Amino acid sequence: MQLKAEPEMAGKMVRCPGCNTKLSIPAVAASSLPAPSGLPAPSGLPAPSSVTAPASDLAPAENDAFGAEYEHGASAPEQAPATSAPERGERGGWEEIDPTNPNGFLSFGMGFVLFLAWVGILYPFKAADSVSPATYTTMQFIASLFFKHMLVSFMNTLFFTWAMSILYLKMQKLNHQRKALLLDVLPWELGAEINRDNVGQFIDHVYKLPHRLRDSMMVNRMRKALELFEVKQNTGDVTNMLSSQSDIDSMRIGGSYSLLKAFLWAIPILGFIGTVIGLSHAIGGMNFSNMTDLKQVTSTLGTVTGGLGTAFDATLLGLVLAMTLNFPLNGMMKAEDDCLNDIDAFCNEVLLPRLNDGGSIAGGDTAGIMDTLVKAVANAQKDFLVDLNALSKQIKEQADNLDKRAAAHQQRVDAEFAMTLNRMREDMTNAVKDSVKTTTDYTRALASGIQSLNTLLSELGGKQILIHQVKKKGWFSNK
Repeated sequence: MQLKAEPEMAGKMVRCPGCNTKLSIPAVAASSLPAPSGLPAPSGLPAPSSVTAPASDLAPAENDAFGAEYEHGASAPEQAPATSAPERGERGGWEEIDPTNPNGFLSFGMGFVLFLAWVGILYPFKAADSVSPATYTTMQFIASLFFKHMLVSFMNTLFFTWAMSILYLKMQKLNHQRKALLLDVLPWELGAEINRDNVGQFIDHVYKLPHRLRDSMMVNRMRKALELFEVKQNTGDVTNMLSSQSDIDSMRIGGSYSLLKAFLWAIPILGFIGTVIGLSHAIGGMNFSNMTDLKQVTSTLGTVTGGLGTAFDATLLGLVLAMTLNFPLNGMMKAEDDCLNDIDAFCNEVLLPRLNDGGSIAGGDTAGIMDTLVKAVANAQKDFLVDLNALSKQIKEQADNLDKRAAAHQQRVDAEFAMTLNRMREDMTNAVKDSVKTTTDYTRALASGIQSLNTLLSELGGKQILIHQVKKKGWFSNK
């Protein structure tokens, strides 16, 4: 087995990720194959120019933790020779273990043991009832916070220890994934590029990696990518598969924090529940109706304030546990995201540039080129049809909404027009009625005047009416 290390690690003592033996990284690279040019170096990962040495050439540690000496690979199973590599038809992969979700029963058992240990540590510091809280020591104060609301405090502490056990097991899994990143999964000795002729050798090399590191995301992703390239001979399909696998791993890591987020939510909520219970008990003890002595009132107030202090202590314990859990939880999330980003960077910067499906070689496989073009056009047409269907659906929805709004607007216009027409008709009818009434009254008055005039004329008969002109007298008269 070969390992990769950065040049600045030369001469340092490390542990082999395969057999956990202490090794000394040599100062000079043992690999005789120069790094090919024209390929980008990965970001934050072993570059092709880094120190590469066979594990058998690395010097073992003088003593391990138990004082014994071991040769590297002595406890590891012997690898099969290159001639006995599994054939393509015999490859069946291996069972993949969940890289991020720890065993639920194991984490609960560890959390319960930690909970019992915590109770055992605090129980001797539990202060007697006669001791004043003002004289508590630090451990007595912590024990009082824990034992005041036993049910709420026990549940909060159990949730906290369970969550910390899950984070510890997740850290072990993360360290396992980090060790797998040190493996030389794509050795340059097998070829500067991966094509249809040598892809089988790379797959055989992956199957020869240590069994304890096969279930890592790095090795599994390399195996799937190489086996797909062996069958499809298409870099685009491998790229799509790696992108999908990255999304799957990311969602799997995000889903592994569901229980931890539930604990982070439940711990302060239980603290608030304990506070509400304490407040209800304290308020229920406030009864001043039968108290006539000042000492009884003072004693009752002391009991009530003590109950309030106990109530708020439950919230204090819940908030402290939630805040303590929040920091390692977010740190673990960032560490797992960084590990996944390193794997994605290795795939994009090391694996994909080395894949050669023959499409970029002049005079190469015309059928492969046409197949790639046909697939690209088909995928583009499929995406176009999907987008067109989505756009047509949106246009139809907008047209339906426009028709509905136009119908509603027309209905409202018709209603307003009918209302206005009815109001105008009523106003014209009232105006005509008023005009007819006025005309009728005027005609009646005129008829009455004419009748009076006829009566007067008939009374006068043939009589003559003489009209005398009276002469004016004044300053300007003749007289």
